[in-house]
Amino acid sequence: MSKAALQRPAAPQALTAVLAAMAPAQLEALLGGAPAKAAPWVRAAAECGLPEAQVRLGRMLLEGRGVDHDPAAALAWFLKAAEAGDADACNMAGRCYENGWGAKADAAEAARWFAKAAGAGCAWAQYNLGHLHLDGLGVPREPAVALAWYRRAAAQGHVRAMNLVGRCLEQGWGAPADPDAAADWYRRSAEGGYFRGRYNHASALARQGRTAEAVAQFDAACAEAPPASRRTMALALSREPDPALSALGARWLKAA
Repeated sequence: MSKAALQRPAAPQALTAVLAAMAPAQLEALLGGAPAKAAPWVRAAAECGLPEAQVRLGRMLLEGRGVDHDPAAALAWFLKAAEAGDADACNMAGRCYENGWGAKADAAEAARWFAKAAGAGCAWAQYNLGHLHLDGLGVPREPAVALAWYRRAAAQGHVRAMNLVGRCLEQGWGAPADPDAAADWYRRSAEGGYFRGRYNHASALARQGRTAEAVAQFDAACAEAPPASRRTMALALSREPDPALSALGARWLKAA
């Protein structure tokens, strides 16, 4: 396809054929470029019924990237793609209803969409559905069901879900408390690069007396955490009786 043919979307009746002729890498480059430049193509592809483009456009509208911020329009595109069976779209529709983005917050409706996506294997939806079951939002409060969904997401490498499996096993939510198994899940989450997993892994190391390793993990957790979480972690560390931990916390508080 010529460079000139990629300057702007084709007429609606011709666009489907244009998109179908593209190699996957070329299509991704076209739709995934700089938001402002890609937006006309993303919208055109979405209007032609391409679920991937509909989800992409929904995210752009939700975040105001390359297009005006419009949560209601974002939700409408997520629902259109969800009706075509796109699992990511089902999950995003759930997120919109969970948080009141583009519609009135409705935990039961969020749970319905998360369940569709979770059943289709979407790890993020499995994680999100687990939260609703853990807290009893829009569904019965069932910690065992929450843990089962977290486990399914964790099995796909979802590092946040790994941390939550650890949390459930540490606290005895949905299964008998198992500190050793919890510590192992925290380790896996930490190794995956999730800052909360690192913090919990570090806490487990500190309880085992492995202070030097704990300090390294706490330091990495603080470095990777967003500012609000970093301050909370640093404050907690500054109150630890172990001098090495309290000094680390004080250092991060000073840097905040």
